[in-house]
Amino acid sequence: MADRIMLFAIPGFFILMALELLAAWIMKRRVYRLNDAINSIGLGVLSQIVGVFTKLLTIGIYAWVVQRVALLELPMDRAWVWITALVLYDFCYYWLHRMGHEVNVLWAAHVVHHQSELYNLSTALRQTGSGALLGWIFYLPMALLGYPVEVFAVAAVIDLLYQYWIHTELVGKLGWFDRVFASPSNHRAHHAVNDRYLDRNYGGIFILWDRMFGSFVEEDDRDPPVYGTRAPLRSWNPLWANAEVYWAMATDAWHARRWRDKFRVWIARPGWRPADVAERFPKPDFDRQREEYDPPVSRTMAVYCLVQFALLLGFGVQFLQTAMLMSLSAVVAYLVFLVGSLVLLGALLEGRRLAPWFEVARLVLFGVVPAVSGLWLDGGELPSVMRWVCALAAAISFAMLMLAWRGYSAMRRDGSAAVAGDAGQS
Repeated sequence: MADRIMLFAIPGFFILMALELLAAWIMKRRVYRLNDAINSIGLGVLSQIVGVFTKLLTIGIYAWVVQRVALLELPMDRAWVWITALVLYDFCYYWLHRMGHEVNVLWAAHVVHHQSELYNLSTALRQTGSGALLGWIFYLPMALLGYPVEVFAVAAVIDLLYQYWIHTELVGKLGWFDRVFASPSNHRAHHAVNDRYLDRNYGGIFILWDRMFGSFVEEDDRDPPVYGTRAPLRSWNPLWANAEVYWAMATDAWHARRWRDKFRVWIARPGWRPADVAERFPKPDFDRQREEYDPPVSRTMAVYCLVQFALLLGFGVQFLQTAMLMSLSAVVAYLVFLVGSLVLLGALLEGRRLAPWFEVARLVLFGVVPAVSGLWLDGGELPSVMRWVCALAAAISFAMLMLAWRGYSAMRRDGSAAVAGDAGQS
């Protein structure tokens, strides 16, 4: 049931993003950038793909505890069970979210959601791929109390869906609502790196938890939120987005001289580093005035990436619907194709020199393999007309890529010439 709710919600996400974009245009506000939106939504796709496998861990552990250790056996046909499950889930989420900002190894998973330097509805879809590794621990109280797996899963989806609409700059303060519930104003403060707002407002549905436990702060119009993280990602690579803090912790633990520090790196507050490591390998201080990460790409390349990303979204939805029916080899092949494609799109948007060559190879695989083998990535046989469709789509994409590549190359030449001219004048 929870999976069906999420699949039905996906079209709604994009409809609301389109409405937000339209409203921003009418209000003459800049709230979206194509590269940032593709990266955020792509990370959401990656999170859902990983979730196909991690559900076996998280739901499996929860179900085992309910069946073997639960203190009660709560019925599914009582309204109070569903209502209290949602409230209790949000309470557990508050503590998971709070610890995600206070414990380094948990921050390593949660940081993905905060990396965007913009704040819009696509930011809500920017989710971690590794949160399930430890996040399930915080929901064990619900299992111990005997809330059925189905009730828990639906409460989780409702809590997640509620938080979608609060990721916007276009909704102002809402009076009494802001005092009880998580709202756009409250959550803008949560995403900000300003000293005033840092590590506050963790509630998913209810902001009352923050008021009860001293972590609430009100958004102040005199100090507009600045979004992102204090150690900016500066990349459109979705794999690196998920791995950057884990890598930084592992590197600091490797370089630390004392065993106590090697362990403490993982459980200390985010940003803490052993003194000897910080001295030998210093990092730049937080700069609130830093420029947003926005590497230049030609308009034709941006259009190309948008078209390919739209195709990938369709493939991703198909993967989520059929993954449990595929063979292991088909799952692995489809997974490599989807993740590799997202990484390549990020490289194209970063202007990496070798990215177009790898993209050509991806298009050849996409067009030639189905046409020759007659099989799609999920292992299913393709009708002959679909083989031609794949080949035609790959050919059109190749032509678009050549145009985009030419435009990007010209832009790089113009940029190099401008730099050389500036150097000559100086």
